[in-house]
Amino acid sequence: MTDLGPTGATAKNMAYPLDAWYVVAWDHEVGRREILARTIAGKPMALYRTEEGRPVALADACWHRLAPLSIGKLIGSEGIQCPYHGLQYNSAGRCTHMPAQQTINPSAMVASYPVVERHRFVWVWPGDPTQADPDLIPDMFQMDSPEWAGDGRTIDVQANYQLVLDNLMDLTHEEFVHSSSIGQDELSESDFVVTHDDRTVTVTRWMHDIDAPPFWLKNMRDKFPGFEGTVDRWQIIEFQAPSTIRIDVGVAKAGTGAPEGDRSQGVNGFVMNTISPVDESTALYFWAFMRNYRLESQLITTQLRDGVHGVFGEDEAMLTAQQKAIEANPDHEFYNLNIDAGGMWVRRLIQRMVEAERSLASATAVPEGAH
Repeated sequence: MTDLGPTGATAKNMAYPLDAWYVVAWDHEVGRREILARTIAGKPMALYRTEEGRPVALADACWHRLAPLSIGKLIGSEGIQCPYHGLQYNSAGRCTHMPAQQTINPSAMVASYPVVERHRFVWVWPGDPTQADPDLIPDMFQMDSPEWAGDGRTIDVQANYQLVLDNLMDLTHEEFVHSSSIGQDELSESDFVVTHDDRTVTVTRWMHDIDAPPFWLKNMRDKFPGFEGTVDRWQIIEFQAPSTIRIDVGVAKAGTGAPEGDRSQGVNGFVMNTISPVDESTALYFWAFMRNYRLESQLITTQLRDGVHGVFGEDEAMLTAQQKAIEANPDHEFYNLNIDAGGMWVRRLIQRMVEAERSLASATAVPEGAH
């Protein structure tokens, strides 16, 4: 393998775009008459639902004295009240009531972030609201398709979100970090193909006629009781800007046509991952494992969720340790191996998004002293 050299990425420049959709919560986490506090891309938010059930995300700081609205209370059909002095805001963020006065200051408002509920998640756009196009929400249709079943969890990652993306774009680490469940020598030995465009990166890897690792052997036996023999295994990793990764994974009885498209003699899952930066050193990692076999079995759903949770716990420990090392060596440049090709393209696409936002901000900034 060839060393691909430094990326130029350090702990100082692992930024995140603001003009993008990020998951802020699972849909069930945002209650009808409750307020949830979350921070996405450095923006503290107060989340709630109107009486009609529409999700709302307001800046979590009252216009008056910056008291957190998330510890206030809901008022009327769509409003929220500041816990400190009682100012009230509607779902658009405009103040509708000020205590002890009839005249409302016209500047009294807080940011209301665009919100869309899709794929069992609540998505929020922390940047310029005029650019918030719902068509840019990453495709995660398996999350709510009747042809797929599964469940997931959230991990509070004590690491920069791009480190999670690195981890998911290169699955050869499974050989070393997850040796007792999904790892095997063939991961490092097999070839892979990387393709990309301006918003996606795909890494495709096939391993032919190999022994199934414990995780996949169990899944094969769930569908084919008593299964023995070798398998063809696949991993197709698709990144969707800015931070969503779907991983098409599975195994099939060796030589039964899976590489050509016939997966009927195997088991197929999708590892659904979407990572939302909280700040430069922490992230919210929303994930689920979806499958297209034995859809009726809640037992299998629970076993897969808990099994994947254990695997991801090993990743979490590694990412936390990596973040600490980065903070101790802030000027160290990352170097790359061939296996990092997919992750390198992800970093390039994100950096292009960040630079485009910065260029637009510079172009529209009012020069100092201008009126």
